[in-house]
Amino acid sequence: MEFRILNRILFIVLLLAVFSCTKEVQIVLPGYQEQLVVDGRIETGQPAIVLLSKSNNVYTNTNYQAYLNSFVDDAIITISNGTQIDTLTQICTDDLPPGFEDIASAIFGIPAEILVNLHLCAYVSLNMLGEVNKTYTLQIFHQGKQYSSSSKIFNPLPLDSVYWKPEGIFNDRGFSWAKLSDPAQTADAYLWEVKYLQDFQFTKTFNPYFNDKFFNGIPFDFAYENPMSFQDTSVNDAYRGFYKVGDTVVIKFSKLGLKEYNYFEKKYNQIYSGGSPFAVPTNIPTNVEGGALGIWVAYSPWFDTLICQ
Repeated sequence: MEFRILNRILFIVLLLAVFSCTKEVQIVLPGYQEQLVVDGRIETGQPAIVLLSKSNNVYTNTNYQAYLNSFVDDAIITISNGTQIDTLTQICTDDLPPGFEDIASAIFGIPAEILVNLHLCAYVSLNMLGEVNKTYTLQIFHQGKQYSSSSKIFNPLPLDSVYWKPEGIFNDRGFSWAKLSDPAQTADAYLWEVKYLQDFQFTKTFNPYFNDKFFNGIPFDFAYENPMSFQDTSVNDAYRGFYKVGDTVVIKFSKLGLKEYNYFEKKYNQIYSGGSPFAVPTNIPTNVEGGALGIWVAYSPWFDTLICQ
């Protein structure tokens, strides 16, 4: 009996010794290297607009001033559609032409009354507008380095129909619905944006980018919430996300390339993870060559109007 007890004690001691062993692990983190960040777009009938900024070290404090200081205003940018080349013009917020305040506010995401007191610059093509079936090549020259990217404006795809219907327990509140006949010959990606008829700029919904991976070549009905309701403090919490009877909504349904979609899909997944420790780590891809981050994207929008009735 004593022998068994002694064996058990020795066994427990051995277990404790094994599991109490520790080994010092040294993790060498790669050094931070500042990179140029590109945020550029062009769409049918509109000029190219490019914002440039510098990446920030993830291990440093991030604040509003750091965000403002990150913008770049000493680059030269050109755009080509295969037959014409245009050098983009730098337009800065402290020297805006009259009537451009709301446009600049939409570009930078900063209220116009604040924006006019800041020095933030965008690069705009004043001699070229986006055309369907043309590929636009961006060239950026900054501090001795060159970056490039290309994106094509595809043929827009019209929606078969748009409609509104009540949802859940409501008779006068519901989502926007649409029917899309996706072509089977190609793999496609889309962006959904909306605004009220009286609004100046479009608003993106939750998860606004999607592709046809699960409905390629199949007619597809889908719904989206009302993103403007989340920004309206006068809306009752129970009604957030819904359109009400009588609303008139302008829909902007845009087609984009798969490489560009891949960037936005990864970006929004990272945003929606909210820093969760259980989220899968994601490296956001880029279609900009030369060592920069970000995206250069061409859109082909289709517009429709939905009357909620």
